[in-house]
Amino acid sequence: MAFDGVTIAAIVNELQEKITGCRIYKIAQPEKDELLLTIKGSVGQVRLVMSADASLPLIYLTDKNKTSPMTAPNFCMLLRKHLQNARIISVTQPGLERIVKLELEHLNELGDICRKYLLIELMGKHSNIIFCDDQNVIIDSIKHISGMVSSVREVLPGREYFIPKAQDKSDLLQVSEIEIPDVLKAKSLPVYKAIYTGFTGISPCIAHEICYRSKVDADKATGALVENEINSISYQLLELAANIRNKKFEPNVVYENNQPAEYAAILLTSFGASEDSIKRFEDISQLLEYYYAEKNTITRIRQRSVDLRRIVQTALERNIKKYDLQVKQLEDTEKREKYRVYGELLNAYGYGVEPGARSMEALNYYDNEMITIPLDPMITAGENAKKYFDKYQKLKRTYEALTSLTKETKDEIEHLSSISNSLDIALKEEDLVQIKEELIESGYIRRKGNTKKVKITSKPFHYLSSDGYHIYVGKNNYQNEELTFKFASGNDWWFHAKGMPGSHVVVKSNGEELPDRVFEEAGRLAAYYSQARGQEKAEIDYTLKRNVKKPNGSKPGFVVYYTNYSLVIDSDISGLQQIEE
Repeated sequence: MAFDGVTIAAIVNELQEKITGCRIYKIAQPEKDELLLTIKGSVGQVRLVMSADASLPLIYLTDKNKTSPMTAPNFCMLLRKHLQNARIISVTQPGLERIVKLELEHLNELGDICRKYLLIELMGKHSNIIFCDDQNVIIDSIKHISGMVSSVREVLPGREYFIPKAQDKSDLLQVSEIEIPDVLKAKSLPVYKAIYTGFTGISPCIAHEICYRSKVDADKATGALVENEINSISYQLLELAANIRNKKFEPNVVYENNQPAEYAAILLTSFGASEDSIKRFEDISQLLEYYYAEKNTITRIRQRSVDLRRIVQTALERNIKKYDLQVKQLEDTEKREKYRVYGELLNAYGYGVEPGARSMEALNYYDNEMITIPLDPMITAGENAKKYFDKYQKLKRTYEALTSLTKETKDEIEHLSSISNSLDIALKEEDLVQIKEELIESGYIRRKGNTKKVKITSKPFHYLSSDGYHIYVGKNNYQNEELTFKFASGNDWWFHAKGMPGSHVVVKSNGEELPDRVFEEAGRLAAYYSQARGQEKAEIDYTLKRNVKKPNGSKPGFVVYYTNYSLVIDSDISGLQQIEE
């Protein structure tokens, strides 16, 4: 799933066709390492997303907008100053480097035409967005890299911009057929590794594809290659280079087990997938937006939820330790009945015990078996009986207290586990707002000053079944409670993963008898939005909503039900239609 040079070539080709000659209408910086350019021209309005996020560097065209901060960051303000209404002269890629270069033309304060360059480097943790003048001098960058951070290149205002040559790789677009064997045999490596370490812009995925098309074992050592194998690899590499030069791309995603396994700008045949397992796209932007939309959202929301996760995890670990200790103490109280029996038998038969005796044997009239009772020889039988009754009473009080405390602690663990699951399924910042509010009301976070409750805008997930029935899924405990007890009617169907934290799923029945397929689809949703996500099989309880009750004083989202059905199903919801609200 690498954002390699071949993918960049496809992106550059698309940008050349769609935005060359257009003007930059708006500049926004939705995230600290992400830009969103609104571009207008003959093709209408499009938006160019470019991200220098270390874990997910991206660039693609989209028609979707993003919310920007109230105060624009300094880098965004600088770009607005220079590039507002700038015209895009060209979009290029140096060789097969993972770099997109936008050449921009604008008017300065004096009305003179100037040239500037915006360079988007998509190199994993080294990703950056750099703004340069026409002399290749850096004006500013979205990330500042000093000499303390990198010994290869500083990225700071006033420094000269250059592409670092940290790796000795050949440019596939410039290499000749005669030079390819030398590149392959330069190092003793498996063939696929020799390909992606020897040529710029080729990822391990593309290298495996080259080997597959060449009918060469990807793990074979380069030193063991015979002439016809080298010729075959050379032919495939040269054909790839020709397709890139001729702008022949086939954006596609390969699926395995109904999950996207890999994507590329060339057709992937090495997976042996059927045509049904390959999803093709008209352009690379559509592919990237489709493929990374969910991944990017999850990555961002996980970064924003770090503090909440730490609070929940710390509280969860503390309560689990407390629960284990309480259970151990509770087990110790199980011998209380034995002390009561000892006391009763001593009162019944203790008159025959001789002074100084260390034990007494007596018939236990509860089970008609002989029992040996240890005695303190320094006190009388009656005093021994009192001592055992005192122990019994103490353990009885401990048992009663611990029974209540253990239940409270277990309920708290279940509550915190449900919040943890809510954090796992949160997709938007407003989802986190509601979870944070629950943590505040539960006492895990202190509300600052006299701040009022925040406005809640998060809504449950909304799906449409294959048969046209509306299915709703709560994102957190408050939404679960509202769905079940305020939104659902008595004849609607209610689903939940059995014995684990998860969302409440409600199917609006409209007073009709539901087809079996609706039960299966709702069951899959209940499995997917629970801790069973990813498991092959999960047990789901379902019942009419009127059978679901909320005990008095229970935690948010906690319910009980005594009449239900069960089904065992997977958590694959790929075929379900989600309705955006």
